Amino acid sequence: MGKRLAACKSGEGNSMSFDAARLKLLSFDVFGTLVNVREGSYGAFERILKAANAAHVDVKAFWEVWEENNIARYWQPYRCYKDICRDSLAASFEAFGIKGRVETITYYFDAFPDFALYPDVVATLDALCKRYELAVVSNIDDDLLSMTPLKRTFDLVCTAERAKGYKPNGALFRYLLSHAGVARQEILHSGQSQFTDMVGAKPLGLTVAWINRRGVALSNEVPPPDFQFADIKSLLGLLMPAENPDPQ
Repeated sequence: MGKRLAACKSGEGNSMSFDAARLKLLSFDVFGTLVNVREGSYGAFERILKAANAAHVDVKAFWEVWEENNIARYWQPYRCYKDICRDSLAASFEAFGIKGRVETITYYFDAFPDFALYPDVVATLDALCKRYELAVVSNIDDDLLSMTPLKRTFDLVCTAERAKGYKPNGALFRYLLSHAGVARQEILHSGQSQFTDMVGAKPLGLTVAWINRRGVALSNEVPPPDFQFADIKSLLGLLMPAENPDPQ
């Protein structure tokens, strides 16, 4: 738990040459890294399925298909996140043979104010902000992010709406790089999605910590991360080792 994984063998940002002292900005994915979006939105999707007379469908399986549809659409010309969610819901209904109403995606949007942070988030960010600037990088619309109870402000906010693009094709990370005010070697990005965070950030030379909270296997179709951790609390041992010695 929290063990560092040296995943890159060469190139800029690999863990063999990592120096925490050079970092100035830490960027974070929001939904799935800081916020427990799956658990927080299953109730909304149960309502969506019930409204479509499909309460028998496994909500977790349906949610994953819906999210895969979202990610596929992130590669397309920019549209707002809410529109993508609606289209992804329609595609997911079709995949499951469900006749539902895409308007019920509003149940999901209505859930944002009740989303919960993972238990390690507040204390970890409180510690890190004493040494580093903090940013969020999220495939989201500004209004939905503002509804999310993050319990703190950030030095830089990067959303798909502001970047007019999403993570996988690099648009959102290029926005981060152009607004960070520091060199790419002075940024560490932490995120939970192989197919958005790693796919979008690594080709741009960013150093990436994969926050693998769900313990899923690394796909051989994505660029490997520089580090892998089970939670963001484990970043403290990498970034502030003197204050957080490895118990092993």
